[in-house]
Amino acid sequence: MAFTAETLAADDRFLAAILHCADQMLSIYRESPRIASIFAAQQRWLMAHAGFALHYGDPDDGRSGLYSGRFIDFAVRNDIASRNTAAAFMQEMLAYRFLRPVPGPDKRTRYLEPTETAEQHFTRWLLAHLMILDSLDGGQRAGKVTADASAMMAAIQPRIAKAIIGSERVRNPGPTFNLFNWANTGGLVMDYLISRLPEFPRAAERVAVGPLSLREIREQFMISNTHLKRLLTQAAAMKSVGWTGPSRKGDFWLSRRFILEYWNYQAAKFAIIDAAAEAVLGPAVLDEPQARRVV
Repeated sequence: MAFTAETLAADDRFLAAILHCADQMLSIYRESPRIASIFAAQQRWLMAHAGFALHYGDPDDGRSGLYSGRFIDFAVRNDIASRNTAAAFMQEMLAYRFLRPVPGPDKRTRYLEPTETAEQHFTRWLLAHLMILDSLDGGQRAGKVTADASAMMAAIQPRIAKAIIGSERVRNPGPTFNLFNWANTGGLVMDYLISRLPEFPRAAERVAVGPLSLREIREQFMISNTHLKRLLTQAAAMKSVGWTGPSRKGDFWLSRRFILEYWNYQAAKFAIIDAAAEAVLGPAVLDEPQARRVV
């Protein structure tokens, strides 16, 4: 049986999975900032999932085919983006060569498909999550997907996309999470801040993560000083982050509420990915009582 969001969120040992996931996202960014920019803000991440799902096909009705009109209508209908934003995203993906034209059943329509580069990075994203799930219960999800990555990605990803797009827990985890995740590069800054957590005592109202270098963040994520300071100032006004000393001196801290927003978001996302994997691969483990351990 797949993990539930409640099961994951209630387990203190899930912190290790959260930190590993944040590190994986940062690693992808360092290797390929352009592809990782898709993961850096929620709107772009949702549009990317929608595009892959339309290309691979709806698991319920079998329809497949990605083209601008269908993508834009889907993005607007599901409250992901405006028509102009969705159209601009498609043009950007073509310019970056993450999408390419392909022949389709209707010669009047310009069909598109993800390039090998885009598919490889999205497969890596999926495998990173499956490996973390495997570490929680000893399952073999990642190995099964790796054995036939293209086919497994095509079968699992549309299920993930459909559930994520329809999930309030994933799309609206809380005000501070939303502040970061809807800002350009904000999602990566948030991943970086969370990755600094040494621990998370549930009773603690604040957790210090050590000194914070704004210059290091700016250089690492190519974010402007004005944009970064605005983000942190807004988060500080919400009492979600701050410094132990005046004038941004001392250790930087994250509030319990902010950490829990991120924690619960990750739990909901991992539960969706696990359910999609189970629907395609079957149960990750057969001996349920013995397998539900976190290692």
